[in-house]
Amino acid sequence: MRYERKDAHYRKAKAHGLRARSAFKLAELDDRFRLLARGDRVVDVGAWPGGWMQVALERIGPAGRLVGVDVVPIDPLGATNLALVIGDIEDPTVLRAVVASLGGPADVVLSDAAPKLTGVRDVDAARCGSVVAAVLDALPGLLRPGGRLLIKVFMDPSYPSTVARVRASFADVKTTRPDASRRGSSELYVAAVGFRGSG
Repeated sequence: MRYERKDAHYRKAKAHGLRARSAFKLAELDDRFRLLARGDRVVDVGAWPGGWMQVALERIGPAGRLVGVDVVPIDPLGATNLALVIGDIEDPTVLRAVVASLGGPADVVLSDAAPKLTGVRDVDAARCGSVVAAVLDALPGLLRPGGRLLIKVFMDPSYPSTVARVRASFADVKTTRPDASRRGSSELYVAAVGFRGSG
C-alpha cells in the first residue's frame, strides 16, 4: 500500500492551523473517553511537532497547565500555561524537570510518541516497544493516583504484555483505533483511567 502523507486529514490539519494530522486523533479520542478537563495538569510525552498540545491546550483552558517533552526542540505555541522540556523521559533529571514545570503530578499523561523506524521489522518492533515501556516506567513519578493515560501502542510482539501492564496499573482500560489513523498503520491507542500509583 502506498504511503500518502498528504491525505485528507493532513490537508484538514493545515487548513485549521494545526501542526499535525495527529491532532484529530486526540480530539476524537478525548471526545470518546473524556480524558481532558478544564484546569487539568497535563504532560504530553513525545510532543513534537505540537499537534496534540494544540488540542490539549484548548481542552484544559487557561486554568490548566501543560508540559510538552521531547528529545527534539518544539517550536513554542505562545501559551502562557505551556512549558516545553527537551530531553528523554527515561532520564530522571528530565522527569523531575517535567514535574517541576507542571507544579506537581499530572492529572493526565498523553503520549503519541513513536521511534524513528529503520524498515527492519524486528528492530522496529523492539524500538516501538521500548518507547511505550519508557512512558509506562515514568508513570509512578509523573501521574497522580486516580489519573488518566492516553498512549499510542503498536501491534507488535510486545502488545499483549503492554496492555496487561496497563490493566494492572489502572482501574479501567480501553483499546481503540481512531478514524484519523492511517490505513495499514499498526498503531492502536490505550485509554486508561484510575491510576493505581504503580507502574
